[in-house]
Amino acid sequence: MEAVSPLAPIDLRKKIVQMALEKKQLTSVMARVGLVLDITGSMHALYKNGTVQEVVERILAVACKFDDNGALDVWVYDNDFSRLPPATENNFDRYVQKHVMNNKDIHKLGRNNEPPVMMDVIRKYTVEEDSPLPVFLVFINDGGVVKPIKKVIIDSAVQPIFWQFVGIGNSDFEVLKQLDTMEGRLVDNANFIHIKDIASISDEQLYHLLLNEFPVWLKEAANKRIIRK
Repeated sequence: MEAVSPLAPIDLRKKIVQMALEKKQLTSVMARVGLVLDITGSMHALYKNGTVQEVVERILAVACKFDDNGALDVWVYDNDFSRLPPATENNFDRYVQKHVMNNKDIHKLGRNNEPPVMMDVIRKYTVEEDSPLPVFLVFINDGGVVKPIKKVIIDSAVQPIFWQFVGIGNSDFEVLKQLDTMEGRLVDNANFIHIKDIASISDEQLYHLLLNEFPVWLKEAANKRIIRK
């Protein structure tokens, strides 16, 4: 039997992302892509059963189509946070096991505290690596988000960062549900989707949901000169 290339799944997902980009007229868009992963205690089972590894691979496919260097910037957080090495097509195999589960330097299984990691995301993209390219930031959380994230989102509305929050599991996500109606922002720079079982949703559905609000923000951010047209 002919061996299957380990890159076959990522190549398939890249094709699915491409179809989603075509439907949403995003094929000419270049953007930096980041992923923030909740690593609080309630997420432990999803790290152990491979769901989080699958999330990394699925979002990496988006980065491969959007980002000129095909790299996915990754953070993990609980009440502390860590920046991880970027995920790429060359290193994504067992990425979570290598860089998270087996990494003794990462704080794991604590409580939620989102603002510090969010501030680090902003620091990376607007200070350390300032660029005219917009940022598509996927933020995975399973509940318990602290209310001070609202101020971070409002303050960052003038920055070229779009926050796509993804709630997984059965929490009510009270804070995240308020993102679309928050006032005091130059543009609506955040969206929330709730996917109870992210392992069971198809790639087509996932990419449709993830990219649904991003085109609207791109247009508004360009009109407000937050990003270049």
